[in-house]
Amino acid sequence: MKTLRTYLSTLLIAALVITSLPVAAAPASPQSMDLVSTQSALAADRTGADRERINEILARADVQDQLLKQGVDLDEVEARVASLSDAEAQQMADQLEQLPAGAGVVGALFAVFIILLVTDILGLTDVYPFTR
Repeated sequence: MKTLRTYLSTLLIAALVITSLPVAAAPASPQSMDLVSTQSALAADRTGADRERINEILARADVQDQLLKQGVDLDEVEARVASLSDAEAQQMADQLEQLPAGAGVVGALFAVFIILLVTDILGLTDVYPFTR
């Protein structure tokens, strides 16, 4: 009985070692330990603020009324604003900031219209039937 236990324990140890070798021999994936620069942290923060500013303007009732009058679906506008690149969101937010008071609605609508028109011409969306 003692010899059987010795053989079984030796066999079990050998089996565990053999099955664990592929796991131990596999190269470990290196963890990215890059430092985050101040500029990249500020850019990420600015991007979030730009999108927030655009969404605030689009959430206004008068802007939504104008978009609906032009036949633009509000869900489509939200989806397109969400799909803007960081540079496009920054450019749009900068344009909204430069507009004079009272004319912001018209300028914002024009900017949204142009963005929707360009994406429609590129074939990314299907909002305006006259672009076909």
